Amino acid sequence: MTNDINLRAATDDDTVLVTGATGHVGGYSVAALLDHGYRVRVTLREPGQRDEVLARVRQAGADPDGRVDFHTVLLSADEGWAEAVDGARYVLHHASPFPFSPPEHEDELIRPAVDGTLRVLRAAREAGVRRTVLTSSYAAIGYSLKANDQYSEADWTNPDEGLPAYHKSKTLAERAAWDFAREHDGFELSVVNPTGIFGPLLGPRLSASTGLIKGFMEGSSPVVPRMHFGVVDVRDVVDLHLRAMRHPAAAGERFIGVGGAAVSFLDLSRMIARHLPALADRLPQRELSVDEVREGAKTEPALREAARLDGRIPVISNAKAREKLGWRPRPVAQTIADTADSLVKLGLIDPEGARRGSLPVGRPPVVAAGGRRRRVDGHPSPTGVSEGPCHRPCRAC
Repeated sequence: MTNDINLRAATDDDTVLVTGATGHVGGYSVAALLDHGYRVRVTLREPGQRDEVLARVRQAGADPDGRVDFHTVLLSADEGWAEAVDGARYVLHHASPFPFSPPEHEDELIRPAVDGTLRVLRAAREAGVRRTVLTSSYAAIGYSLKANDQYSEADWTNPDEGLPAYHKSKTLAERAAWDFAREHDGFELSVVNPTGIFGPLLGPRLSASTGLIKGFMEGSSPVVPRMHFGVVDVRDVVDLHLRAMRHPAAAGERFIGVGGAAVSFLDLSRMIARHLPALADRLPQRELSVDEVREGAKTEPALREAARLDGRIPVISNAKAREKLGWRPRPVAQTIADTADSLVKLGLIDPEGARRGSLPVGRPPVVAAGGRRRRVDGHPSPTGVSEGPCHRPCRAC
């Protein structure tokens, strides 16, 4: 394949700085970089996160001994970033601020997202990093409705359309990153825009999307709204980041990460049922009609995004990543099956604990690198917009 690339071309001196390594994408990124021969430098918010990162890397099958070092820095402060980036050849910037609950004012999320991104880019530029890869989101591409429902890297979400603060923060942070790259000749930036990220867990900490699957498997959502969204495997997201990091054609480009055609919540339920038929009676069985979603959204905020989408099915293209970078994502059904298997293997699904609850499922999953998961009535919320990994164990986890 002429557009494939040797990702194992690292030398002993090739160091990659990774932010957000405690997240779903970040943990797999560190493991993949080690497998490809790189040294890895990880930034942490707190020194106590070191052991967690190493455990996740080992769970992914990589050996971190002697090839991973750590720096404690904050996206909200300049201190320590020059030292963290010094000597790195590449930067993978996954981390993004994420609230436990929606902020009182959107600027509480937007300003840290934009400022944190620019802080990392400035440090990378000053350190002479060869290329920086930013984890953005499909939220920055496809949340403004189009008449033909077709979306590619040429599209941008309009941040002035009254969208949730998270969507707006990802859009404005990516815009700011591209402005920075244009203002500094020679600065190489690539951006990855994943859709909903699923795939096997590396530990008990849930991401928004894996929490959704867990909720389905526990019987928390007997009914789901009619709604379609993109799905991509976390392992393929990491592969796309590494290709964006190394491929000459990736400089100055953004790439959508989606595994295939858009799917619905009910599609996910049926994939799990086919793979694990013993759990079929716990899984969502019915899909609300568009009219039912509209009516429910009048009193249930979690359904408002589904009502806004009005049953439309987005056509999300991954042609650019496939053609320019030789990226080949695995089938969505395999991703969902592997996600479900990992929940069972880690003991996160209690065979005796099935329940039928009333947790709302009304928003499509979007990537929330480095984030935390909001809770609803003491349980993990299965909605996927304003959530991220949960940092505290609980009865439901």
